[in-house]
Amino acid sequence: MTQQTSGDTASAAPGGDVRLTRISKSYGSFTAVHPLDLTIPAGSFFALLGASGCGKTTTLRMIAGLEEPTTGTVSLAGQDVTALPPYKRPVNTVFQSYALFPHLDIYENVAFGLRRRGIKSVKKQVHEMLELVQLGDFARRKPQQLSGGQQQRVAVARALINHPQVLLLDEPLGALDLKLRRQMQLELKRIQTEVGITFVHVTHDQEEAMTMADTVAVMNGGRVEQLGAPADLYENPRTTFVANFLGTSNLITAEVAEKSGEDLVVRAGGGRLALPAQRCTDARPGDRVLLGIRPEKITLSHADDAGAIPDGRNRLTGRITESSFIGVSTQYLVDSPAAAGLSVYEQNIERDPRLVPGAEVVLHWNPAHSFGLDADQSPLAGTEVAEEAG
Repeated sequence: MTQQTSGDTASAAPGGDVRLTRISKSYGSFTAVHPLDLTIPAGSFFALLGASGCGKTTTLRMIAGLEEPTTGTVSLAGQDVTALPPYKRPVNTVFQSYALFPHLDIYENVAFGLRRRGIKSVKKQVHEMLELVQLGDFARRKPQQLSGGQQQRVAVARALINHPQVLLLDEPLGALDLKLRRQMQLELKRIQTEVGITFVHVTHDQEEAMTMADTVAVMNGGRVEQLGAPADLYENPRTTFVANFLGTSNLITAEVAEKSGEDLVVRAGGGRLALPAQRCTDARPGDRVLLGIRPEKITLSHADDAGAIPDGRNRLTGRITESSFIGVSTQYLVDSPAAAGLSVYEQNIERDPRLVPGAEVVLHWNPAHSFGLDADQSPLAGTEVAEEAG
């Protein structure tokens, strides 16, 4: 994708909601996006997150007018724009390839949309946009004289100067290295907060979506698997795909033994574990469930210290099989009677030198940090293993 939708008829409204009603897209017998209902509130930073082929970019392109929906409608700020071409929609799109004009300096790149619409007095607006993206001192440089992050900001400025109601971002940070990508995540969020318009951002990067977006829609197989605030999706995944795709989850196959007060008690690997009943599917005694626990919620203690673990915590015995020092934390893999290859992340504050491969350990955590999922789902959904198999 090398061209940019122009948004020539964009109004100066600060933002607009995006409403997709039963929208779908098929190519012959292949359905890229299944019928989808989605409302993106005006002024929000919204992310469509998923792996390659999940339908996120196709959905974005239908909003932009670059793809014609097979069924359904697209409304922007209350106006049905399904039949409008891209240049008549109040949107602008920034792609991974920023498509800056190499023969024009930064000032003229940003001014391009205004000049194309016949606006002669552009100086004030261009300077305001360059200040917004913190490139006021670079106005007369050519694109090739800028870093990748600076070029990305020029592309955003060129899009925003048209005052679109919605800015669409299609993997805009994908070409940047890790450190610059993280800087630009904060920069894009700052810009969105300042201008207050609706941003719709497509990405396959979980950290990127969770850092910037107010709301994330996790897509899988042309459908929205789960939608919500980043923290809620992370803490309360409803499917194994979401649990695995957003970070890492340990999923332990267990059998419901009983309900005890507000908790479910389950059996796994010869032991008993608890989890809040409200964080589990409608499970009854005898049902199989997947008990989930995030690696950073687990504390790892050497077996010799088992007696010092407070009562009331979930605990599993195990043996360390691998450890990896990654700076801020050490990541361990532990084999337990309940499950093999359990992940544990321990912050490097006071490292226990006994926690090495081969050591016998106890994994323990607050039962409230556990969640339960339907055991009929694949525990590998959303993992790299599942992607490679797919």
